[in-house]
Amino acid sequence: MSRIPTLPEEPAQERTTKRRISPLQALRYRNFRLLWISLIVSSIGTWLQIVSQSLLVLKITHNSPIALGIVSLAQAASFFIFAFIGGSIADQSDKRRFLLITQSLSMLLAFILGIITIMGIVQVWMIVLLAFCSGTVLSFDQPARSSLVPNLVPREDLMNAISLQSIVFNGAAFVGPTLAGVMIVVFSNARNGNNLFPYAGNFFLNGISFLGVLVVLYMLQIPRDAAEQSMAKRGPLLASIRASLSTVRRDEALPWVLSGYGALLFFGPSNTLILPIFGTQILHLNAAQLGLLFSAGGLGTILGALIVASLGDFKYKGLLLLCSLLVWTSSLLIFALSHFFGISLLALLLFGISQNGVGATTITLLQTRVPPQMRGRVMSLNTLMIMGIRPLGDFPASWLIALIGGPLTVLLCASIVGLYSLYLLLARSVVRTL
Repeated sequence: MSRIPTLPEEPAQERTTKRRISPLQALRYRNFRLLWISLIVSSIGTWLQIVSQSLLVLKITHNSPIALGIVSLAQAASFFIFAFIGGSIADQSDKRRFLLITQSLSMLLAFILGIITIMGIVQVWMIVLLAFCSGTVLSFDQPARSSLVPNLVPREDLMNAISLQSIVFNGAAFVGPTLAGVMIVVFSNARNGNNLFPYAGNFFLNGISFLGVLVVLYMLQIPRDAAEQSMAKRGPLLASIRASLSTVRRDEALPWVLSGYGALLFFGPSNTLILPIFGTQILHLNAAQLGLLFSAGGLGTILGALIVASLGDFKYKGLLLLCSLLVWTSSLLIFALSHFFGISLLALLLFGISQNGVGATTITLLQTRVPPQMRGRVMSLNTLMIMGIRPLGDFPASWLIALIGGPLTVLLCASIVGLYSLYLLLARSVVRTL
């Protein structure tokens, strides 16, 4: 493998500035700060709906896990159908105005779910349909939101901003599920005989949470030249999609970066799949301890985001990506072999930190190695992988768990990702190309 090239010596003052970069550096910029705060509120509302929707499905189907799987599959299917289309249209639109539309539609869908729930007419097929519609809207919303960030912060603070963006949903995951349970109890005390009122209350709260984002988007002040530079010329949709994919394919490093990230997402079983199995069958934990396992992974993700954010415009992104992949593999191997609660907590903490390192670095490279007018289409790849490939990978993982057990399944999955990471490091020399 070729040696990592060294950079020319920088002035002492510049090196000091880089060492002292704040993990919250990007929040100095008004536009990004306002959007970031509003998205935290909205993401908490999203978690209120995620938890309440799952409980509602179980309630009206008498605890059918198949119904839950169908709802998840409907949302994932929408990303496979519309992700590339959403990215292409986002590139050809004013992203601020485009997000005003998608956020309004998401708010409308939340209110519709709340209305049919409180009226007592909700059925599983309605929830499946709304989940598909919600995934469709997100297929357009996520690429536009991601490609808007480079218009809100300078390039040298982009990696910091992307890391802070990753805190939004993961931080909300730390608060949202607990708040959802509390609000269900609160609404239960005021339900007036309506057994579905507590779930509807959380759906309405989610709808209201979009108002802050809509107000901020209306207030955003984006320079006209930056907005126009990030807009692609209108053309045939399929040709536009092919052009973006060709841009990624011709890049020296992006195909391998995306393949590594995709391997992690597909072969890495989600926490919601493996933690209940390990907690009950391997570690023999009570409910409170199982909750701590989930929290350890979430806390690790937040810490990982802060660590990456503090690096600023880090020069050796390829090295960071591959080290994160290898740490992710090691932590998952330790978790699979552990029979001690404390070791499992530490492994999950490292797991969350390294997973954020992979994700934030991949998104930064996608944002910076393609032309501004293609960012929406390229970011649709990220949306497709997170929202589509991740749940798709849980299907074979769940089958393997039933066949050979949780520990062997996790060992096999971690080994596949680890071996592929070594291949990228040694055979493809990804570090050298970044």
